[in-house]
Amino acid sequence: MEPRTPITPQGYAVLKAELEQLKTVERPRNIIAIEEARAHGDLSENAEFDAAKDRQGFIEGRIGELSYKLANADIIDPAGLPKDRVVFAATVLLENVETAETVEYQLVGPDESDIDKGRISISSPLGKAIMGKRPGDEVVLQAPGGKRCYELVEIL
Repeated sequence: MEPRTPITPQGYAVLKAELEQLKTVERPRNIIAIEEARAHGDLSENAEFDAAKDRQGFIEGRIGELSYKLANADIIDPAGLPKDRVVFAATVLLENVETAETVEYQLVGPDESDIDKGRISISSPLGKAIMGKRPGDEVVLQAPGGKRCYELVEIL
């Protein structure tokens, strides 16, 4: 049995929309580009044809990858999750013990992570370190720049 990958409903919708875009827009557009390039004649020296075939390979590969991810997705709605400890899809407020700087992160699946939007993967070092913690717990993380200590202030 294949392992299930946790994902939020929003993350699932984004992947599904990308798959739909590839199947209904990008694939047909690329088929037309291949036909037009083929009409130019000699395929051995036809850069447009080579580029369109490369694009076709990328599109088909991405469709396969997205189909697999969606088929193995375990959609978890954060609304019904406990707030007493950190679990998947929880949003947490952390305070750096040394600098008193606070950061807010949501724990998401690997396909949804985006540090600029405050979404970190549960498989990241920080994500692994805060899973299961409760407000007031200390989180120690070995980072490339050295050890970092955080306090879990709140689960939002």
